[in-house]
Amino acid sequence: MNHETDAVKIYFFPFVGGGHQIPMVDTARVFAKHGATSTIITTPSNALQFQNSITRDQKSNHPITIQILTTPENTEVTDTDMSAGPMIDTSILLEPLKQFLVQHRPDGIVVDMFHRWAGDIIDELKIPRIVFNGNGCFPRCVIENTRKHVVLENLSSDSEPFIVPGLPDIIEMTRSQTPIFMRNPSQFSDRIKQLEENSLGTLINSFYDLEPAYADYVRNKLGKKAWLVGPVSLCNRSVEDKKERGKQPTIDEQSCLNWLNSKKPNSVLYISFGSVARVPMKQLKEIAYGLEASDQSFIWVVGKILNSSKNEEDWVLDKFERRMKEMDKGLIFRGWAPQLLILEHEAVGGFMTHCGWNSTLEGVCAGVPMATWPLSAEQFINEKLITDVLRIGVQVGSREWGSWDEERKELVGREKVELAVKKLMAESEDTEEMRRRVKSIFENAKRAVEEGGSSYDDIHALIQCKTSLDC
Repeated sequence: MNHETDAVKIYFFPFVGGGHQIPMVDTARVFAKHGATSTIITTPSNALQFQNSITRDQKSNHPITIQILTTPENTEVTDTDMSAGPMIDTSILLEPLKQFLVQHRPDGIVVDMFHRWAGDIIDELKIPRIVFNGNGCFPRCVIENTRKHVVLENLSSDSEPFIVPGLPDIIEMTRSQTPIFMRNPSQFSDRIKQLEENSLGTLINSFYDLEPAYADYVRNKLGKKAWLVGPVSLCNRSVEDKKERGKQPTIDEQSCLNWLNSKKPNSVLYISFGSVARVPMKQLKEIAYGLEASDQSFIWVVGKILNSSKNEEDWVLDKFERRMKEMDKGLIFRGWAPQLLILEHEAVGGFMTHCGWNSTLEGVCAGVPMATWPLSAEQFINEKLITDVLRIGVQVGSREWGSWDEERKELVGREKVELAVKKLMAESEDTEEMRRRVKSIFENAKRAVEEGGSSYDDIHALIQCKTSLDC
């Protein structure tokens, strides 16, 4: 691109967990493609996860580099296998980050909100700072208006419904679906809020046509400076970028694609609950029975399992997997899957998801409707966007918010799983209408990142802020 902004230097400081690291790396790559000199600040082990894609960008003459932070003892942030939860303490990087910023001052830095300690040193050095929060405008509006107008303690029970006041749509929640940081504010949530309040604004991985009323609400009613720059996953154009995004797949991607090639269009359900959640074995068993009863072809990504023994995993999953292979009904990934490649395959007709923001956007950008199974974070709010506002999904029946490593009090039974799968994948007028809607949204997403699109223009406007980034 022929921008007049080649000298603008922007640093990106992603969190170590995959749900935040992956989209911020994509964001840095997008800004480099727009002509900004982009530097990703990270640790040695995390750099390995995206080094290849950055090398490919450099070979295409995009101005992007990786800056490795090392500690005096060469110690690493703990749990850096892409499944790190938000409470992981990354403050061991404070001094290395400060030294780098003193020696190599950027025009601005984008910092993930979970680096809750980083704002102080960046402000001390008087470097313009923007926050990356990892979610969209809709959940932000729901959270802010619930905080302002609803006294959760006054509700009669966790299951009593309430309407979130003042929003463009009628959004009904229960206390059991609200994140713990809304019910019990902590020093952790206060630090995140402070990090954003003292910044120039927020970089949001979304696009205007996905949630126009809520983008306007954030900017006009909440008075927050926000740049919508997504969906950043669309920067992954090559098979290599899609295959290597995050971690190496645990099954050869070509054998997976060959299996999909043998299936009819829209006949396969893809199931994944993201990089962080730990699902207990007894819940996995209910999913397995529900899938088998639905008689639906599927690809199921089983991540880390909560509190299980190897014998139990072998007894449940191995036996189920062998049976599904014999029937040519399903594939199971134990670990990491090339999600973008799978979702965009024409055989995939639905996505059972935990409603993490990245997965929500990736489902939209694949043009597939979703079966929603929220677990943690702001996922119950994202579910409302998918099913109530956009009307591109069906609810499986998850009702209880819990931490990513916490067992729920109630199981979602196999009957609910079977019913949701059949409802999502059936050849019905309702399903076809969902498909039409989500494919229309996908077309809007593609236009947003092209020249003249809303996200393209927001990125360009931010880069044009030049040395102050204050526009």
